[in-house]
Amino acid sequence: MSASAPAPVRHYLQFTDLSADEYAHVLSRAAEIKRKFKAYEKYHPLADRTLAMIFEKASTRTRVSFEAGMYQLGGSVVHLTTGDSQLGRAEPIEDSARVISRMTDIVMIRTYGQDKIERFASHSRVPVINGLTNEFHPCQILADIFTYIEHRGSIQGKTVAWVGDGNNMANTWLQAAELLGFTVHVSTPSGYEVNESVAALKGKANFKLFSDPLEACRGADLVTTDVWTSMGYEAENEARKKAFANWCVDEAMMQIAKPDALFMHCLPAHRGEEVSAEVIDGPQSVVWDEAENRMHVQKALMEFLLLGRVQA
Repeated sequence: MSASAPAPVRHYLQFTDLSADEYAHVLSRAAEIKRKFKAYEKYHPLADRTLAMIFEKASTRTRVSFEAGMYQLGGSVVHLTTGDSQLGRAEPIEDSARVISRMTDIVMIRTYGQDKIERFASHSRVPVINGLTNEFHPCQILADIFTYIEHRGSIQGKTVAWVGDGNNMANTWLQAAELLGFTVHVSTPSGYEVNESVAALKGKANFKLFSDPLEACRGADLVTTDVWTSMGYEAENEARKKAFANWCVDEAMMQIAKPDALFMHCLPAHRGEEVSAEVIDGPQSVVWDEAENRMHVQKALMEFLLLGRVQA
């Protein structure tokens, strides 16, 4: 009897790596997996599977959500820090990928340049997940969209206001908007705009740019932001504080949004800088649900990348 050819390895390096139909499946599975978690129902589809986590950028939420999530699915975890792995320093990235992917079943990498994770994935035998790069943060946007759906239903046709730095989060929101059919209002200080080539803005109609952050929030269904100074840009901190002074999401911005608008932040947050305490700790904020949901959507993502479409 002849064996069928193995399925091609799927990676998740940016939001566009899945189709809208695949996202519908993953989001549905995330809801079911979260239900099982809340009901204390044991669910171990990834028993005997091992996740390798490679961190060149540290993170509380990324480590806890992936590590706890993999254990909850019955698998195990290998945690590698910069000193343990040093992608591209101790040995070529391509060689690290060849070795690590022979010993584990799935890899999550949180690093600086997108080129590193792309090179690793191109030589990996197993799925590779982007836990964050300077350019993209797909797992976070997946969690944010899942959180919006939990609270308000479908995000299709809705308006998301992005207030702050034109960073990896902004890039990924713009990718998601085109794929899933919603609009992003983007407002950044001068000099901190979204990189049009990275976000592939040319020819897209699913976004609008605003010089006034208050106007970007007008009529929005969701208002979201991030720290003014991302990891790796600490030398710019003082200059950024001055440039971003008017880009603090405050009560006035939330009041001009829709009455039932939600507020999100990927955390960690600096109250009084990118968001006021009244907003992040207020009734429209869903940041704690959003943080928890990283774990649930990542469990659904790992299930999909390793097992394909699991039916409930």
